[in-house]
Amino acid sequence: MSEYDLDSGPDPADRAAATPESVDTDRAVPAVGIGPGNPEYLTPRGRRAISEADVVVGFETVVDFVSDIVEAEALTCGYRDEAEALSTFGERVADGEQGTAVLMGDPNHSGYQFVGKVEAAVDRPVEVIPGISSLQIAASRARTPMEDSRFVTLHKSGDISTDLDRIRAVAGDRHLLVLPRPYDWMPEDIAADLLDTGADGSLEALVLEHLTHEEESITRTTLSELAERTTEAEHDSPFSDLSVFVVRAD
Repeated sequence: MSEYDLDSGPDPADRAAATPESVDTDRAVPAVGIGPGNPEYLTPRGRRAISEADVVVGFETVVDFVSDIVEAEALTCGYRDEAEALSTFGERVADGEQGTAVLMGDPNHSGYQFVGKVEAAVDRPVEVIPGISSLQIAASRARTPMEDSRFVTLHKSGDISTDLDRIRAVAGDRHLLVLPRPYDWMPEDIAADLLDTGADGSLEALVLEHLTHEEESITRTTLSELAERTTEAEHDSPFSDLSVFVVRAD
């Protein structure tokens, strides 16, 4: 697997989005979106790709959610050992094993960096199998139709200045559905930034945590009230890293 630097490039997400998918179904490596982590929201196609695999790769927190249906060896990782796990995964696939990569939510929502890394690790096509995402659940809970909303993900490595500009440009005019980035761009930090760049502090804001799980919670507030929760301490957000931030339009 080739080296990359998200600050200097290339971004693995660019590789994943470079061309339309052309899948040889006999050789394809599935990249499965497991939804919000609740097995009831895992699609039958995704479940089959996971249960029939010889080897599964993904972040430990993701694999844990589907551990009951993983019948193969799971190569779990964090950011520090991600390259090593994907390299081993690529070797296993090259030896003829059927591999499946797993990602939270829908790979089309914040998952292309990992999809690009999987593509770099295996010498064969990768088939993206979309899943229900927490973003879709959040839109339902907040009653913010997708066609009236702007979705922006900050949940990625590297520079996000362009993404922040996209949020600032429509705050108050369109609903905002934002996936925060733990822990430097959490909901309260985004709210403070929007206030600093001219957004109306009375706009309705919702922070939706652990969607579809028993501990699901929804904080209903305003931009101004939310911004007051910012803190200088690192990793000291009052909200979970499994959050969706919604700002309703006027």
